[in-house]
Amino acid sequence: MYIPDIELQSSTAIRAFQEKEVLHMIGYLQQFSPFYKDWFKRHGIQADSIRTLDDVKKIPPVTKEALQEYNWDFLCVDKSKIAEYTTTSGTLGRPVILALTEKDLQRLSYNEYISFCCADGTDSDVFQLMLTLDRQFMAGMAYYNGIRKLGAGVLRVGPGVPSMQWENIQRIQPTTIVGVPSFLVKLIAYAKEHNIDINSTSVKKAVCIGENIRNTDFSLNVLGKKITEQWDIRLYSTYASTEMQTAFTECRAGQGGHHHPELLYVELLNENNEQVGPGEDGEVTITTLGVEGMPLLRYKTGDICRYYDEPCSCGRQTLRLSPVIGRKKQMIKFKGTTLYPPALFDLLNDMEEVREFVVEVHSNELGTDEILLHLWPLEESEEMDRKIRSYLQAKLRVIPQIHYCSQPEIMKMQFPEASRKPVKFVDNRK
Repeated sequence: MYIPDIELQSSTAIRAFQEKEVLHMIGYLQQFSPFYKDWFKRHGIQADSIRTLDDVKKIPPVTKEALQEYNWDFLCVDKSKIAEYTTTSGTLGRPVILALTEKDLQRLSYNEYISFCCADGTDSDVFQLMLTLDRQFMAGMAYYNGIRKLGAGVLRVGPGVPSMQWENIQRIQPTTIVGVPSFLVKLIAYAKEHNIDINSTSVKKAVCIGENIRNTDFSLNVLGKKITEQWDIRLYSTYASTEMQTAFTECRAGQGGHHHPELLYVELLNENNEQVGPGEDGEVTITTLGVEGMPLLRYKTGDICRYYDEPCSCGRQTLRLSPVIGRKKQMIKFKGTTLYPPALFDLLNDMEEVREFVVEVHSNELGTDEILLHLWPLEESEEMDRKIRSYLQAKLRVIPQIHYCSQPEIMKMQFPEASRKPVKFVDNRK
């Protein structure tokens, strides 16, 4: 297993390394970035006056809205140097284009290489990719190239179709699967229906993407337990975004996603753009290091996490991020209760009476939030409806609106045209 030397250094050494890299990035942006040149000028920032990491706090953070509105102004190279065009998923609005140079693609491969090493990947593994590698999806390409750099085998099956996934598992015998946790639950259900003994297969590990498998105390959440109580495999959680071009991946200790300080400078900020302490909720704010095409400085991702900075048992000295508690813009205020969609997902995943779901939020005539749950139940009956409503009343203290759906209806909602991942949350608020 490869661990970069910087990740084994003391926190003081890591900070000194990051300071040098961040200051270098600020100079690069001052010279080549139309957006940041204007940003510095607008806020009276002299790039050469930023001499320490503490000085970086003088630079106002940048939001996703700015990246959407001034997308091409973030480009620091001539378009002839762009090797790949990727986009964000557009979960919180219009998708953003992220253009990568050849150097950026190599950096991305390195990121996934050390991330898969973090998740105990070796060159003797065979990885089955249960995700899309098209539709300008950065992660799919990154996983593939990282696995190739690791020297492991890779099997590109794509998303969905449990029958095809199991056919390939039985024929090619991969050791590790990479996919969305809720889809792993579907794989287990399919195996049960078709008398496949999942615990006698070659699969021993799963790298989980796109959904939480842990609570903020790092214990397995409902989804994580649903998998591991039936399938004797080790789960590794990941967190990343297209804008970061970097991933936070768990090691065997399962105590949060490890930060790669050679690739990313990360801050967790409160509402006043001040750094929060360990274990406190903060918005993940990133500065990309070593990115050539579209680097970002103090970019607020909208994701709310916690961080922990004590050394890990794996030997890494880097900070670790908790699972995403929620996205800032997706916070729901419902009849006196404040919650994020992942908390609702946990409740619904725990309901045996519900096969699949989509959570929709809209504004009522008073301008406050209303929740509509689209549910595909085990069966449609008065008894099933009573059980579902009683459960929601007990857990939420209030009952949202409920709309029961058929399987085709819920699948159409979860997989709209051009979607790269399942849609479980729809925000129709004004």
